[in-house]
Amino acid sequence: MKSARAKTPRKPTVKKGSQTNLKDPVGVYCRVRPLGFPDQECCIEVINNTTVQLHTPEGYRLNRNGDYKETQYSFKQVFGTHTTQKELFDVVANPLVNDLIHGKNGLLFTYGVTGSGKTHTMTGSPGEGGLLPRCLDMIFNSIGSFQAKRYVFKSNDRNSMDIQCEVDALLERQKREAMPNPKTSSSKRQVDPEFADMITVQEFCKAEEVDEDSVYGVFVSYIEIYNNYIYDLLEEVPFDPIKPKPPQSKLLREDKNHNMYVAGCTEVEVKSTEEAFEVFWRGQKKRRIANTHLNRESSRSHSVFNIKLVQAPLDADGDNVLQEKEQITISQLSLVDLAGSERTNRTRAEGNRLREAGNINQSLMTLRTCMDVLRENQMYGTNKMVPYRDSKLTHLFKNYFDGEGKVRMIVCVNPKAEDYEENLQVMRFAEVTQEVEVARPVDKAICGLTPGRRYRNQPRGPVGNANAFKALLQEFDNAVLSKENHMQGKLNEKEKMISGQKLEIERLEKKNKTLEYKIEILEKTTTIYEEDKRNLQQELETQNQKLQRQFSDKRRLEARLQGMVTETTMKWEKECERRVAAKQLEMQNKLWVKDEKLKQLKAIVTEPKTEKPERPSRERDREKVTQRSVSPSPVPLLFQPDQNAPPIRLRHRRSRSAGDRWVDHKPASNMQTETVMQPHVPHAITVSVANEKALAKCEKYMLTHQELASDGEIETKLIKGDIYKTRGGGQSVQFTDIETLKQESPNGSRKRRSSTVAPAQPDGAESEWTDVETRCSVAVEMRAGSQLGPGYQHHAQPKRKKP
Repeated sequence: MKSARAKTPRKPTVKKGSQTNLKDPVGVYCRVRPLGFPDQECCIEVINNTTVQLHTPEGYRLNRNGDYKETQYSFKQVFGTHTTQKELFDVVANPLVNDLIHGKNGLLFTYGVTGSGKTHTMTGSPGEGGLLPRCLDMIFNSIGSFQAKRYVFKSNDRNSMDIQCEVDALLERQKREAMPNPKTSSSKRQVDPEFADMITVQEFCKAEEVDEDSVYGVFVSYIEIYNNYIYDLLEEVPFDPIKPKPPQSKLLREDKNHNMYVAGCTEVEVKSTEEAFEVFWRGQKKRRIANTHLNRESSRSHSVFNIKLVQAPLDADGDNVLQEKEQITISQLSLVDLAGSERTNRTRAEGNRLREAGNINQSLMTLRTCMDVLRENQMYGTNKMVPYRDSKLTHLFKNYFDGEGKVRMIVCVNPKAEDYEENLQVMRFAEVTQEVEVARPVDKAICGLTPGRRYRNQPRGPVGNANAFKALLQEFDNAVLSKENHMQGKLNEKEKMISGQKLEIERLEKKNKTLEYKIEILEKTTTIYEEDKRNLQQELETQNQKLQRQFSDKRRLEARLQGMVTETTMKWEKECERRVAAKQLEMQNKLWVKDEKLKQLKAIVTEPKTEKPERPSRERDREKVTQRSVSPSPVPLLFQPDQNAPPIRLRHRRSRSAGDRWVDHKPASNMQTETVMQPHVPHAITVSVANEKALAKCEKYMLTHQELASDGEIETKLIKGDIYKTRGGGQSVQFTDIETLKQESPNGSRKRRSSTVAPAQPDGAESEWTDVETRCSVAVEMRAGSQLGPGYQHHAQPKRKKP
């Protein structure tokens, strides 16, 4: 690839006999599309066939004084809403096709905002073919009888053409026709009804002064510029359903004549309008379009359809093509459908659509910049560098602006008021573009052979016709024979292929049977495994249920054992307390007996009298014993016994808390019991929820807690504590004691009765024993000479028997 030159635009090479000082301005035309609704507000008015006027719609105030602004713009010609496709073609595209047939290049592109009718103008609609099918129809109407046979001209990768002789072209035709899927379409093929109405042109159009002593070939290519990358829309990519390959972008190259072209682009030789448009339609289906807020089928790329016309003179006899590559004339007509400029806040584009809109607007802005620089260079004589390379679109067509052909632009506008600002920018760009001048293309040199040789050397009369017919028959026989040989070879290859495929089918059938047998075995194995799985699952569920039952039994047994342990522990605690108390009494009695003996011994020793000492009366002994064994008067406890209840032994409490105030905390969830002994705290503040206010007024705290004992009865615990003030100004409770109240059922009572009744004492004391709880809850004292032991006397009243 050659290095870039220092400055652009490049001055064209001066050719012999050319007039380099002749320039033509870029032809800019305007087409106004009809409104979508009759009552829709319009902002564009056609003044005459060269002028349009823009009206500021309601809501737009552009002047400082607040008046509506009206601007007029002039064009080479203006086409109103009622203009037909035929009228537009005759004025704009017909001269370009005429120059193409005479060896000159041409560029025609449509420009405008989204939804302004650019694609409709270029392609057309059913029953109303656009500029592209009309250009193809005019080309083939003009050169139809002068076309060279297929593959006489063959394109290469250097933007030029090679010439093949008739024999080579015939062999290649036979080779291509024998292919199972030919890439080129036949001219005799039936037209696709999808686009048949677009290429049906009622008016016959033909170029004037076509060179009859030359043969022609038509090649078409179709590319798109998407996100500033060039893609070939006619490229045949093998379909891979597993891992489809994305299309590969193409590069721009410069040929030996300094013309830009797309390297590796597919060029298809066509022989009729139907075949050419079918190729175009195949590429059109690959073009990127999308649904936007402004247009349901908005073009998201710039499309370029190139029509390349190859012309070569006949030899001196007028029978065959002159085999001189230097005599080939190649002319090209590029039909460009630009993507519409748009504002993203109107199209509401997001994601990929937003990126596409940005690249579209960037390429169009580069085109405007190139036009501004060209206009400035021509008007002021400057030599600023034109930024063609900033965009693939301008880089591809820079040769046209350097004088390699005519340039025509059709500005399409939508007159609705919503497109006012976009139409204003389009009009300004069109105004700048039509001031740019392009050098007039140079006429091609004539080959120098005698004109009229195509028909002059043909024999006339019956003999000549017979010889010509005989030559045609001979050529036809040779073609048929060659084709038969070729088909026979193909048939032999097909037979070999079929036999090989049969062997392959047999092998696959055997393999299929083996696989079916394996599948059957696997299915049986699967059935066995599934049955085993179900059995194991059932066994697992049974074991789980068994484990759950064992776990439940274990929990119940633990609870029962816990209750038994608790009950046994309480029993032994009481028994130990009883034994300790009995042992203490026994030791006290022994101590008292020793004291008495010591006293008697002292009396005997100290008193000389020989009289027998009198034994103290029983009343005096009782008094002494009472003084010795009586305990301090108990402080009133937290329980107030019922009047009809038997006397019980009261618990002692510290005397220092007799005057303290209590917080009696009884939660709302507690149940009221019907026991005789009920907790009672005098001068207490009863609350259901502990609060700081109650704690601040008292010195003591008691919480009543209820829970279910192991034997199923309600057990009440009184948790007591002292209230202290904290450094932060609050209160804290320090627990000091727990009292337990328990209610027992008569069936589970641990009461026991004395087996025998003691005889009455001489002093009249009761001798009947009460139950264990009564004996433990009454006072006892010791008296000398008691039958129960030394100084042991029972003062409890007998328990009343129930009637």
